[in-house]
Order: sequence, then structure tokens, then C-alpha cells
Amino acid sequence: MSDPSKTNLITLTRHVFQDQVENYKEASGDLTLLLTAIQLGCKFVASNVRKASLISMTGLANSSNVQGEEQKKLDVIANEIFVNALRSSNKVAVMVSEEDEEAIFVETQYRGKYCVVFDPLDGSSNIDCGVSIGTIFGIYKVKEGSTGKISDVLRPGSEMVAAGYCTYGSCSTLVLTTGQGVNGYTLDTEIGEFILTHPNIQIPSRGKIYAVNEGNSKYWDGACTKYFHSLKFPEDPKKSPYSARYVGSMVADVHRTMLYGGIFCYPADSKSKNGKLRILYECFPMAFLVEQAGGRATTGRKRMLDVQPETIHSRSPIFLGSREDVQDIEAFYKAEA
Repeated sequence: MSDPSKTNLITLTRHVFQDQVENYKEASGDLTLLLTAIQLGCKFVASNVRKASLISMTGLANSSNVQGEEQKKLDVIANEIFVNALRSSNKVAVMVSEEDEEAIFVETQYRGKYCVVFDPLDGSSNIDCGVSIGTIFGIYKVKEGSTGKISDVLRPGSEMVAAGYCTYGSCSTLVLTTGQGVNGYTLDTEIGEFILTHPNIQIPSRGKIYAVNEGNSKYWDGACTKYFHSLKFPEDPKKSPYSARYVGSMVADVHRTMLYGGIFCYPADSKSKNGKLRILYECFPMAFLVEQAGGRATTGRKRMLDVQPETIHSRSPIFLGSREDVQDIEAFYKAEA
């Protein structure tokens, strides 16, 4: 007899449809179809990342994005892939991409009832050296009575209906929440499907790893300086110091934090007073995922998902990961107030 675990695979599409049937009986299925378009984009980008060096897609594209960052060739291609996949799904009204200065409003005849905010290729500075990179996305439903306006995306992250990221590295793993926990799906390139491999991801309540760019430590505020010192030099002599692990690709660092616990940090400092990471398509989706997995996400002074973005490219400091680790940094900020 064949092994059911190898012949009765739970794909991402099957799992999302099953969740819809069991938990959202009145749902139209539009979100499920939108997620199908997103996973198509992830498969397409994963394919391009794997063969980038072979088809001359590494290196710079001789252009900059709205952030003033030099674009890699794959940045441009990944953005086009997702814009086209989302537009053709007929389920999207507004798109916000890290690579585009303005929001994209889908033509009326193709317009749906969702807004998607995304970073098509996070960590792209690592492309040429083969380090894990990824895609981050968040989904809002347009407000009642709206046909798709900028106000439909300039909302707190707590109003998102789904969020996820996809890693491109030794394997391609898509981690997703629709507000009912977090699941991870790994791409089987032979059959071209994302297969459920990490059901019901739960972040440990405390970890042993911290991820932060310590090259910026001279610019940190007092709370950050004291917090990271406490991780490296704990007062209790019986307590081991935390290990430092920092890839410099948010997707890679957060994915490790989701699985192993600990804390990921990108604080504000005297050089970047509002932080560096973008609220809509980096901080919010990751904060939503982390909270759904039992973790915590904060600016240091406020719950991340309660922040009100002022513009589509607004930035924020962020600390996310294991609940107790994040509470520790919040305590340091409270003491500094």
C-alpha cells in the first residue's frame, strides 16, 4: 500500500480552500483566488532567483527605487511579476510596492475588493552572494462603499485580513496567516506546488538568539544600548548570553525567529530617527504573522499593529519575536520614559 503522506499531499491551495469551508462558510472565495495569484508570483520569482546567475539577472539595473536604494535587476523583474499577477487576478483594487513611488490603482474593469502591499524582493542586496532573500506581503479589504482609494491602505496593521512572506534560498517556503494561526508551505519544484510542511507555527515564549545590525550601535538610544548589553552580559552568572545571528535580510532573520524564537530588531537611532523598515509592507505583515504565532511586535513604545501610517512608504522602528523577549525591550523603554 502506498504511503498516504506522499500521495495525499496538502497543498497551499487545498489548505486555504479547506479553511474557507470550515471557518468562513459565507466567504465568496475571492481571498482564496487572490492567494493563488500571490503563490504564482512567488513560484515565478523563486524560479528566477534559482537561475539568476545563469541568465545574467544578477547585478544592478542602473536605477534606484523611491527609497533611493539602487535596484538590482531581480528587484525590477520581481516587481513586474507581482504587479502583473495581482492585476490579472481581478481581485485587487490598490497595490503598494516598495519599488513604486505611488500606489497602483487597478483599472476599473479588473478591479476587486482587496488591497495588497508588498516588498517584491526583500534583502536583494544579498542576491549576488546567494544569501536567502524573499517576498513580503499584506492584504487589506477595501472599506465598505469604497472602490479603492489610498485611504484603504493607510490603515493600522490590525485591520489586515492576511499576510505572509516567501523565502528564496536552500528551499522556497511560504509562511501565511489569514487570521487563524500561521502555517508554512515548502515549494516542491517537481510538481510545482507549495506543500504544507510547517503546520500551526508557534514561536517559543523565549528564545536564545537576537538579530540586530550592531554596526549601528553607536547611534542607538539608551534603552537599546542597555537592552543589548543585558543580552550579552547577563547579571545572573548562571544565565548564558544570547547568541547573535544577523543575515541582513528581514525575511531570513524573521523566518529563523519564527521557528527558533528570540528577537529581531531594527530600532530607530540618531541616524534614522523614524527607523529604517517600511511600515506597510515590512513591519505590518511580519508583526501580524508573529502575533498570530503567539509572539509579540512593538515599536518599543507601542504595539506595532496599532501604528497609523502617514504615507505609503512611512518607516518605523520594530522589535518582534518571542513574547517574553519583546516584553523585556519594552520594559527598558518604559524605564527610559
